This record gives sequence, structure tokens and C-alpha cells, in this order.
Amino acid sequence: MWKFKHLLKQLTLISFVTFTLTACSVFGDNGVESAPYTLIKSDSTLNIELRNYDSMILVSTSMPPGERNRAFRRLFNYIAGNNDGQKEIAMTAPVFMDQKNTTKPKPAMSFVMPASFDFENTPKPTDPNVWLEKVEDYKVAAITFSGTLSDSNVQEQQALLQQWITANQLIAKGQPIMAAYNGPLTLPMFRKNELLIRVE
Repeated sequence: MWKFKHLLKQLTLISFVTFTLTACSVFGDNGVESAPYTLIKSDSTLNIELRNYDSMILVSTSMPPGERNRAFRRLFNYIAGNNDGQKEIAMTAPVFMDQKNTTKPKPAMSFVMPASFDFENTPKPTDPNVWLEKVEDYKVAAITFSGTLSDSNVQEQQALLQQWITANQLIAKGQPIMAAYNGPLTLPMFRKNELLIRVE
């Protein structure tokens, strides 16, 4: 009986520590650096911002339909040291998806390099399916929402965002880009997602 109670106490302690360590992730605080931008205009009612990303270094890989997890693993391997400097790089947010890339015009997933990196000091990928690019003066309208990045949720947010773009006399350029700020452990109600459309 004593052994059972002792084992139960140990399991309770382990569960508590595990929960404490993962609570930030579960409840939405990703605890990582976010890509900086300049806020131009904000609509708090619709959770929409007009913003400009002055400069970003992206590491990207192609993301054919149904291969989101595979694309993520390639990028994660890159920041874990699968690069020419074998350098570990901190995870940042958001993860961009469905971007029509400038160098390879097909759906892609991208990680943003930390702000301290520039194109010259960013380690080159060793995986031929991963590439680097620099994005400058990237002006977007962005809507923030919770839940999952399901087709229905994305389509609903896209309709709201496009209406706002038209109402504010902006011109959309290209297809929407999804941006995810949280990992898979985060409960859907606490997730932060965005949909971005480039504008001029």
C-alpha cells in the first residue's frame, strides 16, 4: 500500500511539472521572438492591422498539399543545426504558409530568422530543398483570429479581410498567406493565427 501511495505521489509530481513546463504552450504564450513590423493602421473591432515588415530574412521550403508536417521538419532541422555552420538558431514566430515565393513560385512554408540576423550572416542550408531569401518593404493587411487553420475558418477570415481592404481603398497583390504563432499543443481557443494579404 505504501509503495502504491509513493508511486501515485511521484506520478502526481511528474504530471504537475510537465503541466507547468507546457502550460505556456497549451494556453497560447509561445515565448519566442516575433517578426517586427511597423504598424500603419489598426481596426480593433475586426482585429485587422495594416502593417509594414521593413526587412525579414526567411528560410523556406516547398509545401505541396498534404505535406505541411514534412515541410516543418525540414525547416526545424535547419534551425537545429542542419546548416553550413552547424549553428542552432532560435525559433521565432510566426510560421508563414502558402507563400508564393519570389524565387520558387509555388506554395511554401517559411521561418523568420531572429532580428539579429542579416542575409550575410545567416547560415546557408545544407538541404537542397531549403533556401534563404530577404524580404523588404512588405506591406500587408493582416487579420488575427483564434481556432484552427481549417479551410472554413481561413475562408471566413479571408472574406472579412478582403472586404476591409476594399473599404479602405487598398489594392490586394497576390494570394493570402497564413501565419501560425503557436505549436500543436496549444488549445485551439488560445491559438493566435493570422491571414495576411499584400497590399499597395
